[in-house]
Amino acid sequence: MSAQDVRDTSPDELLMHEEEPQGPTQSTKVMVIKLLIALGLFLFVYFLPRPESLPMEAHRLGAILLPIVFLWVSEAIPIGVTALLATALMIIFKVTKSSAAWAPYANHTVMFVMMIIMFGVILNEVGLAKRLLFFILKFAGTKVKQLSFFIAVSSTLLSTLFHDATITIIMLFAILPLFQGMGITPKKSNNLSKFFIILIPLAASAGGFGTMLGGGRCALAVDITQKYLLETTGVAVKIGFLKYAMVEFPVSILTAVATWAICYLYFRPKEKELPASVKIESMPPMSNAEKGVAAVFSAAFILWFAGDLTGWHVSVVAALALAGFCAPGWVSFKTICDKFPWESWIVFGSGVSLGAAMLSSGLGKYLATVCLPLLEGQSPFVTYYGIGFFGSALSSMMSNSAAVALSLPVTLPMASMMNMSVETVGLLAPMTTSFIMLVIGCPPTIIAYSTGYFSQIEFSKVAIPWCLTLLAICVGAALVYWPMIGFN
Repeated sequence: MSAQDVRDTSPDELLMHEEEPQGPTQSTKVMVIKLLIALGLFLFVYFLPRPESLPMEAHRLGAILLPIVFLWVSEAIPIGVTALLATALMIIFKVTKSSAAWAPYANHTVMFVMMIIMFGVILNEVGLAKRLLFFILKFAGTKVKQLSFFIAVSSTLLSTLFHDATITIIMLFAILPLFQGMGITPKKSNNLSKFFIILIPLAASAGGFGTMLGGGRCALAVDITQKYLLETTGVAVKIGFLKYAMVEFPVSILTAVATWAICYLYFRPKEKELPASVKIESMPPMSNAEKGVAAVFSAAFILWFAGDLTGWHVSVVAALALAGFCAPGWVSFKTICDKFPWESWIVFGSGVSLGAAMLSSGLGKYLATVCLPLLEGQSPFVTYYGIGFFGSALSSMMSNSAAVALSLPVTLPMASMMNMSVETVGLLAPMTTSFIMLVIGCPPTIIAYSTGYFSQIEFSKVAIPWCLTLLAICVGAALVYWPMIGFN
């Protein structure tokens, strides 16, 4: 792709998804069979005897949850429709009140994700995405292994400092013009495009635990652990920023490399090197719109970084940035709304709604009290791994901060009773809740799914082994590396 080609390429051609059908095509017969299976799953769980310790609302939610996950993974109907159906069913079966069921769609995190996805549209519209691609190719070259390794490690390490959704947007929209230049659209997606577009969100997700700046779950896990130790032992254990980084950050380097290796193994592209035609020889000087958007974006980064000082939620900064982008006319808000992947945002809102219902109905607590005691008497690796898997499973269905808040009050006392290290269990939580197995699990994967280049099934094929492998790496680090630096 020459510089002239880049300038001549319409932004409409670079944002591929809006006219592309999402997910694989299927016959009416296949769709009906999938819907009947979902109905059968619902009836099976609904009419199962309810344990005494399981609240009625939690039992009903379990009956709804299983077929909804099946519909999401099988893509029997559009995932956005499934998302809305899940919330409607919670209201019909009185799992939660209608106001509480729909409220999470306007949750501050959901609104932040909506605006951060809009950032991607803006980067594409003004041409910054193409400029980012130019610099990435100039630095990392066009060899597929080298380029993808650079992107994976960069995404993970940057996510230890910045929000993983932001890093995903930057990397994803920088790389999308490359596929457009090769004629690879969502309808013609191949292993090369699937490899890169799944690699970026997984690599970003794999880094959010590296420092306390990576995500709310990090500080939350530290806070819960410190309070628990103080209340149960009377000892004030301090886990500061530096101590946390020494414990967690080195592990993120391992998870970055492992993420790249697993994605390459599952979607090994036949191309060893990208065609010379995609290489951008030079770029024209930055336009006023590019300079303005870059300046506002940089200011937003600074404000996000200074969040502890300002007390502003990340969504507030994102809203201010949107005003900064649109007010000077660098990009119109109508264009942003026209090209926004609304379906993916609705799915994320539904995931948050289901997660909130798991907390309020008692289903999450019931699963914890039933599943975790099964680990008693097992080897340390199996016990830590099992606790970590429980956190990952919860995080796949709700926000990782909520998963930390739900699981630690159960796992920390369990660790005390089993004479395990409470601190180890506490600081494993931000790691393990970073690894998800479903697209709906976190904003980065939702953003990547919105491009339309891969299906839910294709995602889970790589996400499940990715999650299981990274859990083993983190547990191994907790048992080997942490004692070496005096943390256990």
